[in-house]
Formats: sequence, structure tokens, C-alpha cells
Amino acid sequence: MSARHFLSLMDCTPQELNSLIRRGTELKDLRNRGVRYEPLKSRVLGMIFEKASTRTRLSFEAGMIQLGGQAIFLSPRDTQLGRGEPISDCAIVMSRMLDAVMIRTFAHSTLTEFAAHSRVPVINGLSDDLHPCQLLADMQTFLEHRGSIQGKTVAWIGDGNNMCNSYIEAAIQFDFQLRVACPEGYEPSASLLAEAGDRVMVTRDPKEAVTGVHLVSTDVWTSMGQEEETAKRLALFSPYQVNKALLDLAAEDAIFMHCLPAHRGEEISEDLLDDPRSVAWDQAENRLHAQKALLELLVEHAHHA
Repeated sequence: MSARHFLSLMDCTPQELNSLIRRGTELKDLRNRGVRYEPLKSRVLGMIFEKASTRTRLSFEAGMIQLGGQAIFLSPRDTQLGRGEPISDCAIVMSRMLDAVMIRTFAHSTLTEFAAHSRVPVINGLSDDLHPCQLLADMQTFLEHRGSIQGKTVAWIGDGNNMCNSYIEAAIQFDFQLRVACPEGYEPSASLLAEAGDRVMVTRDPKEAVTGVHLVSTDVWTSMGQEEETAKRLALFSPYQVNKALLDLAAEDAIFMHCLPAHRGEEISEDLLDDPRSVAWDQAENRLHAQKALLELLVEHAHHA
């Protein structure tokens, strides 16, 4: 199988990642100028969703159409991924008909198993472990607003979840420092922390994490599949709300990101997305452009391989 997959930021070199996010900005410019660019004509992306989605579905589907291709949406009702049909069988059959597959799933092993049996590129549209496509958008957004993130310091506030794990991988690959503020027992992946070494610091104190940083990022306190923990998490995470006062401790030119959906009044104060330092709307839009750059790279590569 010579197909090139994107299951984590570690599947690319730092050079490739940097050219991907620069390419995202170029594709954004083409679209803003109304230039048609359709390198993926008649190519088809299959999109498997085991979890709900707004931005992931819209950005991949619109992105494929804008690149001249098509996308097919497969909900859990439409597919028997791992239920009744082994993932490996699914991968073999689907990859014979499609040019790429994007999967949004629970267990990360679903992705690795699918990829192992796929003859076309497989993209992680989110798993319980990682959300690498979101990080491409975040890195593109930082580049557009503030230039290179290399050597800068970033704070992650809240749950050590899949987004936090991908921020750790980004710290390694894009060469920045990361401070994670989370309650005890809600740390990110121990193996990723070990891999990152002194590039990442974990603290219980959000103020310590945010002081002087160039980027502050957060996410909902309760992720999909954890709904029964909501009340417990609300109590535990309340000191970790990102509000204007906390953001004021960051560097003067700091920006704020949230991968959305946001629960206003929980992980962020009611007014934070309207703060001039928030770039969350640009960040959301950049999912489209960064992923188009990714699709162009993977599907073109597969075509020429």
C-alpha cells in the first residue's frame, strides 16, 4: 500500500506541515478572488461519520466540490463500520471505489486499522485521541494573524483531550512551547507528554499557563461521548474558564482560539468570542482551506504514485 495517510500531525514532516498551511492561505486567496481551481476533478472522497459534525462535514464536502470533486456522506446508519462487517473488509472495498476516505470516529484504532487495509489516503477527521485537521486550521490562522509560531508560547486551558494531544504534536512539529492547564486526572496523553519533553509544561493553574503567552486555546469541557460526566466536569473545570481577565495576562498581541462548538458561560465567558483578540471565526473558516491543501497533497500524491 503506497497510499499516504494523515492520521496525526506526525504523518508529515515539519517542512510539509508548514507548506500545507501556506498552501491553505494560497487556496483561500484563490477562492476569495473567485478563481476556479479544480485539480481533483472526478475524484471522490468518502466521509464516514460515527460522531456528529458541523465544521468537519461542511469543510470536507465543500472543499472537495470546490476542488472539482465530490464527497459522499456516510452516517452510522449508512455504514456497518466494525458492526457486522470487519473494519478491514470495509476498508478494502471502499478504497477500491473511492479516491480518499475521511473518518470521524471514537477509537483511534478504527483509523489505524482502516488505513492498514486501504489503498487510498485515509484522513483523521477526529478521533478520541487526536484532531490533526483542526490543528492545521489553527496553525494557518496563527500564521495569517501573527506570522510564524516557531519559538512562540501557547497555552491550552481545560481538558487534556484530543485537541490538547494534537496541540502537543503541533508543539513538536511547529517548534513552539506549550503550557497545559488542566485539573488533576484530566491530563493529555502521557506518551505524548514524554515525547514532547520540556517543550510542554503541565500545571493546575490557568493563570500560570496564560501569563505572557502568544496564543490561548480551549475547547468544551465535555466532549462527545462523555455527556454523563457533564455535571461533574462543570464543577471541576469552573476555575478554568477563559475570560477577558485571564486573557489579559497573556502577551499584549495574544490571540484566542476555540475549535467550536463553544458553550458560552462554561469554558469561555459569554463575551469572549466577540473579543477583538478572538480569531475563532477565521479559525473555523480555515478548516476549509487547510483541508483543501491536505486533500490536494494526498489525492494528487496517490494519483501520481
